[in-house]
Amino acid sequence: MIRLQNRFKPDLIGAVASGLCLIHCIITPFIFIVKACSVTCCADTPIWWQAVDYIFLIISFTAIWHATKSSSKKWLQIALWGSWILLLAVIVTESIGIIFYPKAFSYIPAFTIIGLHLYNYKYCNCASDNCYA
Repeated sequence: MIRLQNRFKPDLIGAVASGLCLIHCIITPFIFIVKACSVTCCADTPIWWQAVDYIFLIISFTAIWHATKSSSKKWLQIALWGSWILLLAVIVTESIGIIFYPKAFSYIPAFTIIGLHLYNYKYCNCASDNCYA
């Protein structure tokens, strides 16, 4: 497992996935403004575009799972999972239509996950497979 983690670097994958998710969230309003200007009907979000949110959630879940196995800081593991749960809650409640948050609210956990992954990559990796401090 160590060779797999050294080869794929889950923290870098998580940071990149969260960054791409953030870009996805930022450009969404612009895409729909252009769509609204060009077509006057069907202003709903396409299913395939909503699926991208869940693809990023799956990638980030996997990256956090592997990153927390090799992290030496318990608080960092909790912060990564807490940020992911907050991002999951924002995305699910928005797509179901239970609560509508400002779109900028989803940026907070995304930026937090990016920062935590980079911090973990730089300062908190340990040599063993399951490392808890």
